[in-house]
Amino acid sequence: MISITRPKARAITAAATLLGAIVLATPLFAASTGSTAATKSPAASSRQEMASAAVTAPGPGTASVEARIKELHKKLHITDAQKTQWDNLAQVMRDNAQAMVDLQKQRAAAMQSMTAVDVVKSYSEVIQAHEDGMKKFIPAFEGLYNSMSDAQKKTADAMFRGRARSEAKKAASKES
Repeated sequence: MISITRPKARAITAAATLLGAIVLATPLFAASTGSTAATKSPAASSRQEMASAAVTAPGPGTASVEARIKELHKKLHITDAQKTQWDNLAQVMRDNAQAMVDLQKQRAAAMQSMTAVDVVKSYSEVIQAHEDGMKKFIPAFEGLYNSMSDAQKKTADAMFRGRARSEAKKAASKES
């Protein structure tokens, strides 16, 4: 019998939640969930857009990344003085999205011949790509955030906090 301690259970739950989020963030699933965005409230939609930008998960193509960049620019009221920081962040978002698209293409091409072990390893590659993307996103976003006015920071904070609360509720309901 396998003994699972409470810390192990939490780690397993966290890993399963992350894996589920990654799977749902892939282009394959993004196309099927895109139609639900129209039924969400504007606040929920804003939170999801910001979280999508942070995670840098690609949609059906680079057009969705460009749409997220444009929407984020608008919601944060980016100024001319912030152009350098904004351009840096936008490029990181594009690069991260392209890396995910490339990885998805590789996975799709190999899917028919993949063993179960290969599939699990491919999930690991997706997780690593997300981690690498976040390591690039954070300093770029921090540079922009540090240049923001108090009002812009308040908007960004609300967008991120709203998404964090939503994810925490989902995780808590899964543990129950």
